[in-house]
Amino acid sequence: MTYVNRHFYVAIMAGGIGSRFWPYSRTDYPKQFLDILNTGKSLLQWTFERFSQFIPPENIYIVTHQHYVSKVQEQLPELPVVNIVAEPSRKNTAPCIAYISHKINKQDPKANIICAPADHLILDSIAFTSTCLNALMFVQKHSALLTLGIKPTRPDTGYGYIQYETQQVADNVYQVKTFTEKPNLELARTFLQSGDFLWNAGIFVWNVKTILAALKAYLPEIDELFEQSRAALNTPEEKKVIENIYPQCTNISIDYAIMEKADNVYVIPSNFGWSDLGTWASAYENLERDDAGNAVQGKNVMMVDATNCMVKAPHEKLLVIQGLDEFIVVDTSDVLLICKKENEQQIKEYVAEVKRNKGEKFL
Repeated sequence: MTYVNRHFYVAIMAGGIGSRFWPYSRTDYPKQFLDILNTGKSLLQWTFERFSQFIPPENIYIVTHQHYVSKVQEQLPELPVVNIVAEPSRKNTAPCIAYISHKINKQDPKANIICAPADHLILDSIAFTSTCLNALMFVQKHSALLTLGIKPTRPDTGYGYIQYETQQVADNVYQVKTFTEKPNLELARTFLQSGDFLWNAGIFVWNVKTILAALKAYLPEIDELFEQSRAALNTPEEKKVIENIYPQCTNISIDYAIMEKADNVYVIPSNFGWSDLGTWASAYENLERDDAGNAVQGKNVMMVDATNCMVKAPHEKLLVIQGLDEFIVVDTSDVLLICKKENEQQIKEYVAEVKRNKGEKFL
C-alpha cells in the first residue's frame, strides 16, 4: 500500500475503563477491547484498521494504561511493540496528549498527528479517510488546533459543543468561535435549536509544533515536566521517567485545558456515520432491533410483552424478560444490571456505589 505522507501519525487513546458499559466492560477488560456490536472485532481493532488504510502501522501509536499493554499486543499483533505507549496512571487526555506529542516530536519534528479515542463507531470509513486527510493537509500548512465536528441530533449533555464562523478558511475548514465542554441540558437545547453548533467528536488533528506551543502556553507545568525529560524519551529510560512525571500531572481533559482557551481552533463539519458508543443507549441505536424495538444480544433471551429494551446476556443463559419498556438489561456471570434507559448516565454512579459497598470484586 502506498501511504500519503511519512510525516502523518495517529495516536489512539485506549486507556479508559468504559464504566458506562458496566457490567460488560470491566476494569480488567474495558470496552475498547470488547466486541460491543457483535461484529467479530473489538472497537480497538476497528479503530486501528480504519487508520491503517492511510497511515503506516509504524506511525500508529496506542496510548493505554500499563495494565492493558498485553491486551493491545494480543489484539493488534501487526503493531510494532514499541508503538504501545504505557501510562502508569489515568490522568485524562491532556497528559496523555502531552506525553505522545513530546515522544513523537523527538522522533519527527515535522509530524502531523491525529489523536483519536479507541472506542468510537464510524460507519463510513471512506468519508472518514477523506476527512482525516483533508485535516492533516490543513494542519501541515497552518498553525491550527483542529477538531472534527458532528451535526447534533439531540440536546446531549455528554459532549462538547462547537460554534463556528460561517466563512470557511479552506476546503470545509472553519474557525471556531466558541468551544463549550459538556453544557447543562438547557444550554444544550439552546445550542441544538440555533443550528449553529456541532458536537466535538473528540478526534483532534494538529502539527506537533502547534500542539506543543499550546501545551506550553496553557499547561506550562505539565509541558515542562515532559520537556525536562526529553532526553529519556524513546530510550530504555523512558518508563522510569514517565513513572516519575505522571503523579505530578493534573487530571484534566485537553478540551478544558486547551481547546476552550486557544484562539487558533478550527473545525471540519463531518459526516461519516459517527457514534462515540459512550453508553448502552448508543449501542442500542446501532444494533438490529426486533419488531417490538428490542435490541437483543444473547441466543437464549425470550422477550414477552417487552418493548424498546437493550438486552445483553451470555449465549448459554436463558433469560425471560416480561413487561419491561425502555430498559437496559445486562447479565454477566457475576453481575445483573437492570436499569431504565433514561437513567443510563447514572451507571457511572452505580459503579462508584458498588465500589464503596462491595469493594473492587465486581468492577
